[in-house]
Amino acid sequence: MNRRRLPAVVVLAWLLANAGPAQAEKEVVSPDTVPGTTKVDAEGVINLVEKISQFVIVDARIRHDRLQGYIEGSVSLPDVETTCESLASVIPKKSSPVLFYCNGPKCGRSVHSSNKALACGYTQVYWFRGGFEEWKNKNYPYLKK
Repeated sequence: MNRRRLPAVVVLAWLLANAGPAQAEKEVVSPDTVPGTTKVDAEGVINLVEKISQFVIVDARIRHDRLQGYIEGSVSLPDVETTCESLASVIPKKSSPVLFYCNGPKCGRSVHSSNKALACGYTQVYWFRGGFEEWKNKNYPYLKK
């Protein structure tokens, strides 16, 4: 074997050994709570919509995910575009109740957006951890583009 190639072979073997199932098992799982928010389930979302007329629902997913369906009345504001300015364009009053959701427990986008809203001074932040996955699994109506 060529001695010059040995390091490359060793590196390649290490990469292959470490890119197998152990890497695939790592999943993004959102936390159980987001400090400063009120966590709700699908029924909680419905209750909030029924009780609060100016309730804003923000879909924190990327636009491609939204093509799979979205909660009626939700506003698309992907977490990667969420800033204090973009939030203000959707929710002018920082005291307005706002809920963030994304794909579900294996999605961290709504966590990121909720934290951004809190950092921007929003005071009534709700978080729907189950997200679109829970909504769809419970056969609640949704829209598709």
